[in-house]
Amino acid sequence: MTGLNINLNNKLDNKNIVIGITGGIAAYKTADLTRRLMEASADVRIVMTDAATEFVTPLTFQALSGHPVFFDNNDETSTSGMKHIELARWADAIIIAPASANTIAKLAHGRADNLLTTLCLASEAIKCFAPAMNRVMWDDLSTQTNCKTLLDKNWQQFGPASGSQACGEIGEGRMLEVDELLTSLEQCFSSGALQGINLVITAGPTFEAIDPVRFIGNRSSGRMGYAIATAAQEAGAKVTLISGPCHLPAPESVTLIAVESAEEMKQAVMSAIDNCQIYISTAAVSDYRVENIAQQKIKKTEDTMTLQLTKNDDIISLVAAHKLKPYVVGFAAETENLIENAKHKLQKKNLDMIVANNVSSKSDNETDIGFNSEYNALHVFWYSNDTEDQIIAEQQFDTARKLQLGTQLISLIAEQYNTRKSQETIQNAKNTA
Repeated sequence: MTGLNINLNNKLDNKNIVIGITGGIAAYKTADLTRRLMEASADVRIVMTDAATEFVTPLTFQALSGHPVFFDNNDETSTSGMKHIELARWADAIIIAPASANTIAKLAHGRADNLLTTLCLASEAIKCFAPAMNRVMWDDLSTQTNCKTLLDKNWQQFGPASGSQACGEIGEGRMLEVDELLTSLEQCFSSGALQGINLVITAGPTFEAIDPVRFIGNRSSGRMGYAIATAAQEAGAKVTLISGPCHLPAPESVTLIAVESAEEMKQAVMSAIDNCQIYISTAAVSDYRVENIAQQKIKKTEDTMTLQLTKNDDIISLVAAHKLKPYVVGFAAETENLIENAKHKLQKKNLDMIVANNVSSKSDNETDIGFNSEYNALHVFWYSNDTEDQIIAEQQFDTARKLQLGTQLISLIAEQYNTRKSQETIQNAKNTA
């Protein structure tokens, strides 16, 4: 069997995947699934039930994934340090393959009596299960009802397939082949909610030159913006990413425009805005620039030095005032009065939505969030209608990896953007009636 063909449309690249393995002979296929996900540049962690360890040893999956395996009786320091909550937040997707009838029943009824089921209950990641069992067990009404319950809870079901079974019988209940599982998992990262939409996003810091050597900058890493760009591309949008200086690889199939200063970012944004339906400003743009940039390196001759600064144009305000205004989403990194400051910016700058996060401290569970961290926590505000008495709605996204938050935020933006377009279509029809 050949490896996964890696191409520009590989949606598993850089994804954090938890594979849950339950008791069943089909667990041998999961070894190949692990290998293929690694070849697709996914980061994989394995969680096994006690029954699963009777079919394939944890050492096999440790060798394939490059990481210790999680299971109920494992007290090793290397795995006990990552509790189920941390692993739940780490995951972009959880796939249980094989999923036994017993585990399906537990998940359907919200039971959490082992590490795998507890992890699933604690995670907001994409959740998938690949049933594998005897054909009679699969046909049983209880199993069918339990699967429907999981589907109603937004789980994704992969299979089962029909064919020869380990018990010697023939029928439905076989776990899907690895190629089919990979294809199904990739499709989970493609919502199509923004199919065909032109989306412009700014990310990272800007650097304002003092002289040819020195500059004024900020601590933005660009991680949140790049994560949102990736999520938007996966949702079907045509993405233009205008990025200040970052040490991050450009997301696949995204048009990257690299800039340095706030003025360069403004020019790039205004050149792209006419053909843009959604504009997301995550960049930490410098408020001021040096008025007179030295042409040569400034020598250290005095004990003090004074720089005259002048204000940069507010890029997002220019976009919001544009004659062909897109749906405008701003970001507010705050150190105090998070909610009040975010709502003020939403109104003052004529935005459609604002995303706020507190960069002054760690989150409640002491996970680093904000600048230079892979984690964040967001508080989102937007106008819920287009009447004169506009109502500000809000939603919180708890601490999670920025890639996961990017997906959640793009889903919300797509929902609100599509609602707005539907309202405009109805209003235009009334006006022309």
